[in-house]
Amino acid sequence: MFVKVYNYHIKKDKIETYINIQEKVGEIYGKYIDSHVIYFQSNEDKTKWMEISQYKDQVEYNKSIELINQDKEIQDLFKSFQETLIEKSEISEENFTQIRETNSLK
Repeated sequence: MFVKVYNYHIKKDKIETYINIQEKVGEIYGKYIDSHVIYFQSNEDKTKWMEISQYKDQVEYNKSIELINQDKEIQDLFKSFQETLIEKSEISEENFTQIRETNSLK
């Protein structure tokens, strides 16, 4: 499984906007690729967010992301997303391969 992890800081007064943007982005991604995305907000710093996205594999992700990035709506949503970010904060992005998963939640 291919995993992308993003970290960024969202303005406190833009959290609802951010969540709405992510819902729309998820719908667009769903047209092109199967994915599982989880969003986390830091308990210590409410502006800090982590997004973990899982995909079948990197090859499928790379093929699909080319098509997704050509979508006019996704380009507009990314601009709107950038407006929710705290000024001068960066988006960090890392790629991972899932090796193992355990789940003892009941």
